[in-house]
Amino acid sequence: MKILLVSMPSLHFFRWTEQLENSGHDVYWFDIVDGNPTSRLPWVKKINGWRLKFPNFKGRYFIKSRLPFLYKLSKPLVERKVETEFEKVLLQVQPDIVHSFVLYISCTPIFPVMLKYKKQKWVYSSWGSDLYFFQNHTTYLNDIKRVLPRVNFLFADCQRDIKLAKQYGFEGDVLGIFPGGGGFNYNDTDKFIRPVLERNIILVKGYQGRSGRAIEVLKALQKMYSNLKPYKVVVFGADDEVELFINKNSMGIELNIECLSRQNFLPHQRILEFMGSALIYIGNSNSDGMPNTLLEAIAQGAFPIQSNPGGATEEVITHRENGLIIQDCNDSQEIMQHIKTSLNNSDLIEKAYKFNQNKIKPKYERGLVQSLVLQAYNTIIK
Repeated sequence: MKILLVSMPSLHFFRWTEQLENSGHDVYWFDIVDGNPTSRLPWVKKINGWRLKFPNFKGRYFIKSRLPFLYKLSKPLVERKVETEFEKVLLQVQPDIVHSFVLYISCTPIFPVMLKYKKQKWVYSSWGSDLYFFQNHTTYLNDIKRVLPRVNFLFADCQRDIKLAKQYGFEGDVLGIFPGGGGFNYNDTDKFIRPVLERNIILVKGYQGRSGRAIEVLKALQKMYSNLKPYKVVVFGADDEVELFINKNSMGIELNIECLSRQNFLPHQRILEFMGSALIYIGNSNSDGMPNTLLEAIAQGAFPIQSNPGGATEEVITHRENGLIIQDCNDSQEIMQHIKTSLNNSDLIEKAYKFNQNKIKPKYERGLVQSLVLQAYNTIIK
């Protein structure tokens, strides 16, 4: 069948789409943000270069960045409307299904077109904070309530978002709950897994910004310097605020800490190597779906301590059995207690390691997830 994907270019999108290679489907991609051409997905028919009326117009970027008010006024003269261009593609391709990734990025902009062609089958993939965070903002919530009744099929990365989608008007078929980028290839990553007794890293996801709460984790670590001398703390993907907090509080004096900035590219393989050597992995945020980094850390054998926005984490972690759940992402005292509990309970870590390797990890193996995803697509046209 013909599948027309609608998405911005992102790592999750690329990984998800790679599952469709050699599936027999004819795959097209309408780049909703009309980003720079990419060499990834060479077998996909890509629709780029649709936005600008005058692509060689010099000075456009200068005006857009330095004089945004002027660019906004002149936008109708410079840029084509996404609805108009998407409708052209829809009529040209005549897909069996349209598949949008993330509601506010790839559903809302094409909603008028999809409303016009009501018989066109429409699939929506919800990722991360897509519904959970944006339901708290009136404008976005209005879009959610407008779009979901029109959507026919739904993929999500957690059960929580299935419930939210139904709450806000989705009445179609649920195609499944899968990681946003599909499953994980353990053939490439198992070699980085070290035995529990050889692990000495406390690995912290360094996101702050809108939803990350890494600073609360750092505050927790500050309170227990004396307990951490045998360990190395690695903060990866650190936002500027996180780096500033570490430097301002001179954490490197009392703590063996390595901070890897989000501004500097860190190969994904390197993150997986850290996870394979980490005794504990800590991810903390006020909004997320099922974090890929959590699933990867579990697969690599790290003991997970993870926040639980909307109950999503509870779908994978049972508290004090195969990990620890942070109930209040803003409570550094609670986080400190969880870190102490794990460091002082080697039996808990050993049992969690065995359970996660044997029970949780196999569910997210790349080949298994891919086969289930392809089955889900095939059910659409039956």
